[in-house]
Amino acid sequence: MTVTDQTAENRAREEVRRRLIGAWQLVSYTATSADGDVIHPFGPTPYGLIVYTPEGHMSAQLGRGERAPMRSARLEDASPGELAEAAAGYVAYGGPFEVVDPGTVEHHVTTSLFPNWVGRSQVRTVEFAGSFLRLGLATPTRLWGAQRTAQLIWNRLA
Repeated sequence: MTVTDQTAENRAREEVRRRLIGAWQLVSYTATSADGDVIHPFGPTPYGLIVYTPEGHMSAQLGRGERAPMRSARLEDASPGELAEAAAGYVAYGGPFEVVDPGTVEHHVTTSLFPNWVGRSQVRTVEFAGSFLRLGLATPTRLWGAQRTAQLIWNRLA
């Protein structure tokens, strides 16, 4: 790669980083298997928020739209079954992020509802369309019983 190519690549990565900064609301979450089967892992009305800061940190929260409320108003009073059901319909993680190339962002997980993600990276493809951000899995992975790719569409919050 020439110096000119590296400079152009650096500028393109910085532009993606600049465009990521801010808060985004989840619009849809789909996962597609190799045979074309499309599922909605968090149902037809998922909700979520992903935030990218200028300092280089990110945080993502995603939930199933129809999660049932717990019987108790206090988290510590919830039953183990209620806690398990709530966790099964929710994903939360955060940490530093870096734009690897103009089409890829890497989330370096330092905190997560799913402990196995801590200390690992979540690699996502990045694509912008107007006020929308499309994040996807860089490679198929086992999701909900099959090898799937995933796509999350986010809308920029004002």
